[in-house]
Formats: sequence, C-alpha cells, structure tokens
Amino acid sequence: MMCCDVMEMVYEQDISLINRIQIELHLLVCQDCARKAERLRMCRDILQTDFLPAPPGLEHSIMAMIHLEENEAPQPFEAEAPGGFSTKGWVIAGIIMLVSLVSVFFGMDFNNVVIAAGISFMIPVGITIGIALTCYGALFIGSHLKELTERFGL
Repeated sequence: MMCCDVMEMVYEQDISLINRIQIELHLLVCQDCARKAERLRMCRDILQTDFLPAPPGLEHSIMAMIHLEENEAPQPFEAEAPGGFSTKGWVIAGIIMLVSLVSVFFGMDFNNVVIAAGISFMIPVGITIGIALTCYGALFIGSHLKELTERFGL
C-alpha cells in the first residue's frame, strides 16, 4: 500500500479490521506515516478530553432560536459613530488637523524648501492638504449622516 492510501484510511473513523491490520503494518515500516498518525491520535484525544463537551440538546435549542429570529420582523439598522467618537470629538480633531496643516507654511524649514524648489513645490503641498481635508470631511459626514440629517432637517 502507498502512504497516501494508508493516511486516507487513518483519517477515517470507521474502518474494517483488515484495514486496521494493514494500517498498523504500514505504520511499523514507515516512520513518516507513523508520526503523522500519532499526531492525529493526539489531536483526537485532546479534542475529546480537554474541551468541554456540549450539553445535551444544545443543537435543538440553537436551531429553535434561529427559527424564532427568522419569524421576527427585521429591526431597522441604526448606525453608530465608529469607535464611539461623538460629533464634538470629530470637530475638535478636524480643527486640530486643519491648524496643523496650515501651520506648515509658517515653519522655517518650509520657507527654505520653497526658496530652493521654487513656487512649483506649492502645487503638491496644496494637493496633499486638499486630499487630507476632503477625506476627513467625507469620513465625518459618512459616519454622522443620520445625526446631521436630523439636526439640519434634511
């Protein structure tokens, strides 16, 4: 018998006596298959002894709960702010981000770079600031859409 055939039989739970004898003879000869079979036996023992057995009737109670949920009317979905951040927290974080992006222009190193690189350096800086503020605004509006529509009556 080949190793792959023997290992397929080892993985099966219900095997005949003749197959068990063939498997044991092969495992005496092939050390690689013997190691794999021993690992499988150890894993089965761990699963049977170390994990808590399921209480009787668990499957039926779970299926009953699923059946009850299917019969109930679907509840409306209410979105919450991600991470529990309030509108006030988003606004404060946005103001801090805006101030930090605008304060870049007042740094001494920035002036040296602009002088060395020329006015064309301002284009990528402006695009970067625009992208950062646009993304932040989109995330703020997307996460607080329900709250904003209720507040402004839209």
